[in-house]
Amino acid sequence: QVQLVESGGGLVQPGGSLRLSCAASGSGFNLDFYTIGWFRQAPGKEREGVSYISSGKGSTYYADSVKGRFTISRDNAKNTVYLQMNSLKPEDTAVYYCAADRTGRGSIDVRSYDYWGQGAQITVSS
Repeated sequence: QVQLVESGGGLVQPGGSLRLSCAASGSGFNLDFYTIGWFRQAPGKEREGVSYISSGKGSTYYADSVKGRFTISRDNAKNTVYLQMNSLKPEDTAVYYCAADRTGRGSIDVRSYDYWGQGAQITVSS
């Protein structure tokens, strides 16, 4: 079993920055073998894929809505994935979830992910 814990959420003004962390753990867990994705869900909306970083070489993907503003990275030694969010907009307000895909393939499809964190609230407001 894999456990994922998000941290770093909070309230920020438009144009500001935040960094989310996703700490992964589990018996024998090795972050390098998993694809880690970030998803978000705003009230009344479906969960949407924001970014992922695949296993191995770490190919990355960004949704068009965050491209150029968000950066995903991985620290295998700490079993932690980060999502640096800059130039935040009110429409970025949502609960952000990290998730792990044990196949290691790159996918932004929520159905590809086996393990989910509890979520972290990001509110962008003045």
